Amino acid sequence: MSNAIVSTEFSLPGQLSFYKGKVRDVYNINDDYLVMVVTDRISAFDVVLPKGIPFKGQVLNQIAAKFLDATSDIVPNWKIATPDPMVTVGHLCEPFKVEMVIRGYLTGHAWRQYRAGKRVLCGVEMPEGMKESQKFPNPIITPTTKANEGHDEDISKEEIIKQGLVSAEEYEILEKYTLSLFQRGTEMAAEKGLILVDTKYEFGKKGDQIYLIDEIHTPDSSRYFYAEGYEARLAKGENQKQLSKEFVRQWLIENGFQGLEGQKVPEMTNELVNQISDRYIELFENITGDKFVKGDVANAGGRIEKNIRQFIAEKV
Repeated sequence: MSNAIVSTEFSLPGQLSFYKGKVRDVYNINDDYLVMVVTDRISAFDVVLPKGIPFKGQVLNQIAAKFLDATSDIVPNWKIATPDPMVTVGHLCEPFKVEMVIRGYLTGHAWRQYRAGKRVLCGVEMPEGMKESQKFPNPIITPTTKANEGHDEDISKEEIIKQGLVSAEEYEILEKYTLSLFQRGTEMAAEKGLILVDTKYEFGKKGDQIYLIDEIHTPDSSRYFYAEGYEARLAKGENQKQLSKEFVRQWLIENGFQGLEGQKVPEMTNELVNQISDRYIELFENITGDKFVKGDVANAGGRIEKNIRQFIAEKV
């Protein structure tokens, strides 16, 4: 029997609405606060897989909380508190309809475009003669639209401003924040023997104030390489040793699934689920440098609701 928390359906004091994302259950409290429960659901290729991964939600929530705290001097963020290992409570913001993707290295989607002969991504020129996983001369920002359904789409800075998704003045601020956050994340990763390869940031507004929202620098939103052996692997044209959920995607691809129509998600055995759980815990400890302390799973749903209710009673 799995200990994974794959769904919450609370009825909280002051609750005005509930939104179920691929991984997060989000509660609007009095149009002022968001209660975000990071469940153990796992998605890949825009599909939620049939089984949850024990402790994955706790891993993501606690990594994000650590990095939000570590970057709050750069930009105000939405986080107010983490009343439970799987929960963050924060400011309700109006999200900008773009995601600020920043890439320090040529890999993933950027490499696939480059390999296909493209040298411009989201309006940004990429140098000739680069190899997969090579470092860009300077990090490049390659935004995407923030889709309510389906896939996010690449978009240029110029198109964002032209469509009125973000004003020119505010885009400059988002760009500055993105570069500063990536620099801080890069420095923190280096301290752990890691390379922050690429990541994405989301921003929103509450009144006139811009906030950093959602998760940052987690293995679901970011890609890390191990620094040790990076140069040797690059010189030999070998795949880099990664710290991300890429191993889940690879397992799906090897079993004939990439989220395409007509494809069926392969069977997730209990052994596989436990392996993925162990990998997420390993990711947590490598990225944060902290020992992972498993939350009590005897009645995790009851624990989560009790902690949220206690926070709301005391603070809201």
